[in-house]
Amino acid sequence: MKRIVNFNSFNVFRIEKEIWDIEYHNHNFYELIIIENGKGSHHLNGITFPYQKGDIFLLRPIDAHEFTITNKTRFIYIKFTEEYIWGNLLTNKKNELKKVIQLLMDDRTFVYESGIKNKSDREHLLKLSQMLLHEFSHKSMYNKEVMADLFSAIFTILIRNTMNTSTNKKWISQNLSKIDRILYYINVNILDADKMKIENLAKEFLLSPNYISIYIKKQTGFSIQQHIMLYKVKTAEKLLLQSSYNINEIADKLGFNDTSHFNKIFRAYKNQSPSTYKKENK
Repeated sequence: MKRIVNFNSFNVFRIEKEIWDIEYHNHNFYELIIIENGKGSHHLNGITFPYQKGDIFLLRPIDAHEFTITNKTRFIYIKFTEEYIWGNLLTNKKNELKKVIQLLMDDRTFVYESGIKNKSDREHLLKLSQMLLHEFSHKSMYNKEVMADLFSAIFTILIRNTMNTSTNKKWISQNLSKIDRILYYINVNILDADKMKIENLAKEFLLSPNYISIYIKKQTGFSIQQHIMLYKVKTAEKLLLQSSYNINEIADKLGFNDTSHFNKIFRAYKNQSPSTYKKENK
């Protein structure tokens, strides 16, 4: 899979395409993708959702995606690093909002479909992103201060919509198969050791602890523990590259007994130690 690398802490640009010509890929940065017009489908981490004008997608470095375009589409891209978030978004924010931002960046409130459902918020966010693009492109006096304020407003509107997850849960319930819902649930809650217990996973999906293991193995060819470990390794990749946690802290966050166990599992999946992975991909 292709990996797109960007060395700028912040970048904003617009592209227009009739045919999507970029292969399935991930990045070494975060990005917000705003649909200025057009329609099609967004393929994100193996799950496909339709998109239309006003939709916005938040992608983290570990996420892989591509688009299928139905009608010619104009995209606005806002690319940023974790350092930019800490330096420009978290300053002067209330503690509650800081916690929500950190949860959002840590995949705990992951949204596959568009992050904006409220009609007026969609209109406001689209206008704000167009203003941000103008400021970034024209480099006027105090443009850095204006951009920081516009980006903060965009992200706050996104958070306001993301926190209302009932719509997202309803869409997932209606449109995804049971196995996809189980895997989605594991992905979203991978850092919650209690929710990852077999008995609690089974209870969430109205299955017996014995049967949920058999069901997942039958549907995917992999055991439930293999899926949990895979998502833990994927989360570890992101934390190694995008967070300030050391390896001991990451092992603890992911529920490993000790750092040695974490190193052994990571090496089994990635053929290198966490420290080597971090050094070679930073």
